[in-house]
Amino acid sequence: MSTFISSTVKGLHLNLDRAGTWIAPLTLRIFLAWEFFESGLEKFNGENWFADIQDRFLFPFNHLPATLNWELSMWVELICALALLVGLATRFSAISLMVVTIVATAAVHWPADWSTLSDLAQGYSITNKGYGNFKLPLIYLAALVPLVLSGPGKFSLDALLARCFWRRSPV
Repeated sequence: MSTFISSTVKGLHLNLDRAGTWIAPLTLRIFLAWEFFESGLEKFNGENWFADIQDRFLFPFNHLPATLNWELSMWVELICALALLVGLATRFSAISLMVVTIVATAAVHWPADWSTLSDLAQGYSITNKGYGNFKLPLIYLAALVPLVLSGPGKFSLDALLARCFWRRSPV
């Protein structure tokens, strides 16, 4: 009986590992594509408010015109979101979206004034009560890291191109 349970558990783990190389990165890509595309669409259909926060952008973006930053962030969010969705140039897209997220966190989501870790921890929320609001950007960064380090997974155009042209899998 114990060998049956042991072999069943091993088989289950093996099947989950196989499915994970296909499904795990795909779910991250779909989630992130939705979130970033939605943000890019808001910019596409909205008014540029970056001039109000331009001085809080990280270098070198704080030296660029607000209009250029608006366009850059909008197009990176739209194009890289679509690339993530289909799994094309996944690592480049994920890194590009990480840069946008880090700049946005520094300029908009990080607490303006904090002197203790307790003050800083109040910004780890999804609210606008004056303590910052960096929980969601941090979630996005955490979800982008596996795509940068492990790639897009087997269900992606990157993997298909690798199989067709380079005869190796990127994952």
